[in-house]
Amino acid sequence: MLFNSYEFIFLLLPMAFVVGQLLAGNYRARVGWLLACSLFFYAWWNPIYLPLLLGTILFNFVVGARLRVRPSRWMLAAGVTANLSLIAYFKYAEFFSNTLVDLLDTPPLFGHVALPLAISFFTFQQIAYLADCYSGLAPEYRPSEYALFVSFFPQLIAGPIVHHSEVMPQLRSPERDWCRNLSVGGTIFALGLFKKTVLADGVAPYANALFDDPQAWASVSFLPAWIGVLAYALQIYFDFSGYSDMAIGAARMFGIKLPLNFFAPYRSETISEFWRRWHMTLSHFLRDYLYIPLGGNRFGTLGRYRNLMITMLLGGLWHGAGWTFVLWGALHGSYLIIQHGWSHATSWLEYPKKHCLYRLGACVLTFIAVDIAWAYFRASSLASANQIVLGMLGYNGVSYPSAIALRMGKGAEWLSQIGIGVDGSSGTQFVSSLLWLAGLSAIVWLMPTTQQFMRNFEPAWEYTDATRRSKLPDRGFGVTLPLVWTPSLFWSLAISFIAVAGILTLPELSEFLYFQF
Repeated sequence: MLFNSYEFIFLLLPMAFVVGQLLAGNYRARVGWLLACSLFFYAWWNPIYLPLLLGTILFNFVVGARLRVRPSRWMLAAGVTANLSLIAYFKYAEFFSNTLVDLLDTPPLFGHVALPLAISFFTFQQIAYLADCYSGLAPEYRPSEYALFVSFFPQLIAGPIVHHSEVMPQLRSPERDWCRNLSVGGTIFALGLFKKTVLADGVAPYANALFDDPQAWASVSFLPAWIGVLAYALQIYFDFSGYSDMAIGAARMFGIKLPLNFFAPYRSETISEFWRRWHMTLSHFLRDYLYIPLGGNRFGTLGRYRNLMITMLLGGLWHGAGWTFVLWGALHGSYLIIQHGWSHATSWLEYPKKHCLYRLGACVLTFIAVDIAWAYFRASSLASANQIVLGMLGYNGVSYPSAIALRMGKGAEWLSQIGIGVDGSSGTQFVSSLLWLAGLSAIVWLMPTTQQFMRNFEPAWEYTDATRRSKLPDRGFGVTLPLVWTPSLFWSLAISFIAVAGILTLPELSEFLYFQF
């Protein structure tokens, strides 16, 4: 079931909320009800995978209980291997089989393997749980509590990837002010719905026109290449951050504060800062359960670079079974190595680095690097990604629609003299794409994030504790308009308008991009 569907917004969510409030005084019944809603939510998509979800929950609960009582490195390794084997089969068996066919001309080992929904997310959560059981950091939970932690429907499908220590105490002692929770959660949910259905889906056609049409990317020139990639960069941001807002908002209606997943990532001035702001819960998992166990930065500079590259390569492969994802991870690993090398070599430039021009250049350079990597992330093949990146670098020249040139008079002649030609593409689409990019860019670099906008009402788990709040990233580079939500008539009308706009686009139902990962 999708968050942006009539069934969820007008049936499951209100029913789960009302019955949940009626059961507020009976903890076990409330947990059972939310668990039933979560399993129904998962099974709605394809019930054939529900036994798989329940099987992994049962397996990890039993292994976790044994590890907590009698820590065993071998049992931990077996539990983690079983989880990784499951995800490896469903996610990578077909990929490696096809790779062997291409390299060795052997018969395929596997046919088409369908990917169960959310397997990447609930597998990561449970691996972290097993590691904490082994380390003595996980208390004892009832089976229904653990099952609800794994399958809680606001975060089940695409995150945020939650840690048991973040959610379980709240499940046991949820915030009781239902009126405040409904108001704050509903507002966050409405903002997320608008970001997904209006903004992300609105700009998506300009990205699809480039990536999905071989005639478009085969010899794409500079401007169409950048328009398509920028459209995708903004689409995936508003799509996934919109989903995360909807998840955080829906959970808040039940008194549960989920962790942040996005915090103005395109305002970053370095790649490492980008990863502190983008898909934050995945970054935390990769840091805590992969980068640090690999050795982190404890084995010198070369060891640190090796661990960064391994972490990003596996992070890329986690997103999908394909060489484009591997290359996307390799690019980000390379970016991180270059950034750390640059920071070390220019450590004496501390004062100039604080100047606004240096910061502006760093932000622009970081955004360009991220966009080049997005081309590989979105492309369906290495060939199309390479062609698009060549176009972004000007390999196929620079051109714009001839229909616009006809209206520019002498301006067109001047552009022709400096080597900017014309082509037969649609002038209307060219202008509308620029308007979309300008509008969404203004939101990214001028507007507060959802959580900054709601910051006076603990809009996420990090806001519930002064220490955690102090560790949040700053607002990032750029100007942020001082907009802060309050329970007033003005904001009620404004958010109602945003919610209606989001709901009116529901007939054009579209999946979230991260469902495929």
